[in-house]
Amino acid sequence: MTEPEKMPFTSHLEELRSRLVKSAIAVGICFLVCYYFVEKIFDVLTLPLMRVMEPGNHLIYTNLPEAFFTYLKAAFIASLILASPVILYQFWMFVAPGLYDREKRLALPIVLLSSFFFIGGALFGYFIVFPFGFKFFLGFASDIIQPMPSMKEYLNFSSKLLLAFGLIFELPLVLTFLTRLGIVSVDTLKRFRKYAILLSFVVAAILTPPDVMTQIMMAIPLVILYEVSIVGARLFGRKPEGAEDRSEDQGEEEEDEDETQPNGSGA
Repeated sequence: MTEPEKMPFTSHLEELRSRLVKSAIAVGICFLVCYYFVEKIFDVLTLPLMRVMEPGNHLIYTNLPEAFFTYLKAAFIASLILASPVILYQFWMFVAPGLYDREKRLALPIVLLSSFFFIGGALFGYFIVFPFGFKFFLGFASDIIQPMPSMKEYLNFSSKLLLAFGLIFELPLVLTFLTRLGIVSVDTLKRFRKYAILLSFVVAAILTPPDVMTQIMMAIPLVILYEVSIVGARLFGRKPEGAEDRSEDQGEEEEDEDETQPNGSGA
């Protein structure tokens, strides 16, 4: 096992600058691509709302530059999502010099899995949670109250919710990685299961609209993801040192027994 290389502080700063520049270049290229298709991107983002709105209703903008800046923000958010594998890879390569060789080999799987879980969480929020949440909010409409959501407010609300679901779905990967590093253990995760269930409903109540159905639709995946984290920690986490020592001692004892056994049956 190779010890992590020690680098001077100035080298760390230079490495950080290089990684940030590469990440910024990736985001910039993705931004140009996303802005070219920004109207289609925004149409896709607003589709869950349009499906539950009354025919003839539409989004509005209340000041002249609002549509332009909303499109810029939508393109920037899309570029961050599109460039997220590059950003995660650059971050991992920045911290890699301080890790052991066996931990460095986890770089590519972690980048791929983190991107997969984040996109999966965002898609879950888009296809499952958005329709129920928007239908709940539009249910307050009446003969004298009509919903007129603006482009800016819709983008802020939807992007925050998609980000929340994306980050929440990273839970199994984060807990498994912490277990792999020995920071937490499987027994600890099992012991705090009941608190994790309670916390899941609290987090769901904070992040989702004040709709019981929507909150449950976020809390249940959180509980399932926590259970998935326990399974991942059991499969890929670091074994306790005592267990490793016992297995090594047992292996040595078996080797000694094999050496002391006679080759023949005797007599």
